[in-house]
Amino acid sequence: MLPYLIGIAGCSGAGKSELAARLAEALPAEILSLDSYYRDLSHLPFEQRAETNFDAPEALDEALLSAHLELLAEGQTIEKPVYDFVQHIRSPACERVEPGRYLIVEGLFALYWEAVRRRLALKVFVEAPDEVCFQRRLDRDVRQRGRTPESVRRQYERTVRPMAERYILPTRRFADLLLSGVDPLERSLAKVLEAVRGGAGWQP
Repeated sequence: MLPYLIGIAGCSGAGKSELAARLAEALPAEILSLDSYYRDLSHLPFEQRAETNFDAPEALDEALLSAHLELLAEGQTIEKPVYDFVQHIRSPACERVEPGRYLIVEGLFALYWEAVRRRLALKVFVEAPDEVCFQRRLDRDVRQRGRTPESVRRQYERTVRPMAERYILPTRRFADLLLSGVDPLERSLAKVLEAVRGGAGWQP
């Protein structure tokens, strides 16, 4: 049986990853994070890598993502790239992703490219107030990605917020389901599961 693909998009810090992780446990499902598909910048000096606009769609390898989604949608296994967010390079290692009954495609641009959208059986958009998104981004980047609070704030003001307004928020219109990233997680999870059951995707 071919996998049922669920896309979860939204701005940075809105709550996409947390929802995807909880949904993956509930179904169960594999998660294909778009964060894995950032372009390799190892050919650039570190200072130049750090100044790259990672919040524009061009920062991701959309061709590789689309090719991998096509394989997964056909029931084939892929080798997903691993990205090093501290060094801004693609790791030599890969992670095997095997299609199951469900697959969650999660990331900023999950609803941006038509080639990706057309493979999604259910399209979800998570939104949250800007101040909530920033605080979550700050906590994550300092704790997990080796950034300083000053660099996180500078990046948020220069690229994260403007690129969200330009590229990500407009993709709300493609969503089948709009969720609040400040609602209790269990409530949002229940809404997604209800949408899956209500469509053609429920596979007990």
